[in-house]
Amino acid sequence: QVQLVESGGGLVQAGGSLRLSCQAPGSIGSIRVMGWYRQAPGKQRELVATITRAGSTNYGDSVKGRFTISRDNAKNTAYLQMNSLKPEDTAMYYCKASTWLYEYWGQGTQVTVSS
Repeated sequence: QVQLVESGGGLVQAGGSLRLSCQAPGSIGSIRVMGWYRQAPGKQRELVATITRAGSTNYGDSVKGRFTISRDNAKNTAYLQMNSLKPEDTAMYYCKASTWLYEYWGQGTQVTVSS
């Protein structure tokens, strides 16, 4: 089963920064869109940010101006730079890669922001 490999989560104080990485195996082929989603306990999974192969980005309202998504197509890797973190950003962060036929998810990386 193909899975994405996420890294970079951890514990940080409010106002701090973290950078998440997500690498997809080359075997899945051309990735159309890569994205980050998050899910806090008791809440639904929500969009954080997505980026197309051409570099077009989309952000959830709660992270606009604080988070930046980027990708390296040659490495099949997406990044999420998170600045000015808030306690409400605490969640499990999941990476998703979409090809023309399939969607692949990572197992998640925990981000905890202390007040």
